[in-house]
Amino acid sequence: MTEQITFHDIWLSNKTLEWLEKKGFKNPSAIQAEVIPLLLANKKNIIGQAATGTGKTAAFGIPMIEKLKPGAGHVQALVLTPTRELAIQVAEEIASFQSKKDLNVMAIYGGQSYEIQNRALKRGVDIVVGTPGRVMDHLDRRTLKLENIKYFVLDEADEMLNMGFIDDIETIFKQTNPEKRVLLFSATMPREILSVAKKYMGDYDLVSIKKDQLTTTQTEQFYIQVGERDKLEALCRFMDKEEDFYGIVFCKTKGDADHVFQKLHEKGYSAQALHGDVQQKQREVILKLFKSKKVKILIATDVAARGIDVNDITHVINFSLPQDPESYVHRVGRTGRAGKTGTAITFITPSEFKKFVYFQKATNTQINKIDIPSVSNVIDAKKKKLKTNIDSVLEKGSHEKYLEIAQELIHDKEAENVIAALLRIAYANEFNEDHYTTIEKISSNPKQGSARLFIALGKKAGYYPKTLVDFITEQTNVPSREIDDVRVMEDFSFITVPDYQSEIILKTLGRTASRAKDDRWGSRDRRSGGGRWFSDRGSRGYGDRERSSSRWWFGRRDDRGSRDRRGWEKREFRR
Repeated sequence: MTEQITFHDIWLSNKTLEWLEKKGFKNPSAIQAEVIPLLLANKKNIIGQAATGTGKTAAFGIPMIEKLKPGAGHVQALVLTPTRELAIQVAEEIASFQSKKDLNVMAIYGGQSYEIQNRALKRGVDIVVGTPGRVMDHLDRRTLKLENIKYFVLDEADEMLNMGFIDDIETIFKQTNPEKRVLLFSATMPREILSVAKKYMGDYDLVSIKKDQLTTTQTEQFYIQVGERDKLEALCRFMDKEEDFYGIVFCKTKGDADHVFQKLHEKGYSAQALHGDVQQKQREVILKLFKSKKVKILIATDVAARGIDVNDITHVINFSLPQDPESYVHRVGRTGRAGKTGTAITFITPSEFKKFVYFQKATNTQINKIDIPSVSNVIDAKKKKLKTNIDSVLEKGSHEKYLEIAQELIHDKEAENVIAALLRIAYANEFNEDHYTTIEKISSNPKQGSARLFIALGKKAGYYPKTLVDFITEQTNVPSREIDDVRVMEDFSFITVPDYQSEIILKTLGRTASRAKDDRWGSRDRRSGGGRWFSDRGSRGYGDRERSSSRWWFGRRDDRGSRDRRGWEKREFRR
């Protein structure tokens, strides 16, 4: 039934309809068809039960773009998400729903500089998309004020519950104005979430969308195991090995897309980048070049790839693992259309393997492992292409204008040497195996692909998460994106890195780093759904907040928010 509904049927303005049509949005998904009219028509709060990837962001993002006015001078909407990756994705997607960047949309999350976020908030942000921990920090610092918001959205509420954010969510609720509209989206409805709804949402409409079974196309699907720093080399090898590569390379963020585009451009590939910051006019030019095959490689984010309708794409490369199984299915579905065959290849780093296994189960798809093409295979493929091109030129006779100079070149030199010199000039080192980057072999057991390290540096030495990561990157050349789950204590810290990077850090930092034997101080955090650290002053003892007391207890708050210390673990921190 909802397939026959168009966006024209759900009370949107002509300006929004025109923009959605340009973006490739034709028919609303089931959750969009139900939620958008409710948000536009009445004042009730809404609970939406729908699976990840069913279009929830557009369901609340489009009405907010319709209703909110730029230049209000305060935050008008807050969207909470469980992870920073999702915060970035949701912020980019909401921003993409407006034809002009009238409303300022910003993602705030841990790991990004407070200074950058503070400056942006001071200048004025209309819609904040953030993780609960970082939103709490800004509220405590009084750099974020929510007393005038019109919309409060909880996205992936069940996931936030699983990660232990329920107390933070309730605390944030209390700092918002009572007249706001509350929108709660969740794949499941556990008792704790319904309790929050009962306490804070009052009268609400419930929209429940049944999850359709995920299916993938007949496209051949493969994955490779590769380290983060070797992804670009692996991508180039796959493209070079194919006789006629014509495909989309999917990246997680617009920054990643720009980085990959820049590197491919420097190497001479015919490529373009498409993401939320690309203006509509430029987007149309890029798509025209891609559809006409004047550009063979399109590097895109999930949001920007919407509306791309090309039937003869040969490859989809998941340079970054998508956010959820539904996004994986949508990406893979870009190839293998109209009865044509296609290939999808997903790059998996060791730390992502468990998530990827879940994707396979969720999509009921067997995705086979393949090896990265060897240098010799790549060179053989390039030689074959060269011979094919030469045969084509000779057959067409388009070489005849060059015969005179060819005869001059071989007049007093051997023809083989002349051809070899021309190949060296025209192709640089493409046929030289020594020119290629060595790709580090990943362990055959990717489930053991990450390591927890103890770093003998902490706050007393002047380190916080960002400065610690900067130090490690500077000393070891390990990219900051591969350093995760940073916990900085008073005298020491913990980090998680891929196994192959852990050896580099241990060797370079010497006695400053070692493998963690007991991460009691850093692992009991919100993501484990466990308890919290509390001090006599009530400060939170996680993230990059400075501890204000020397006595700390680990445990849970009760339903009333009190801190009953019976049975809690107590630890002393000597300053």
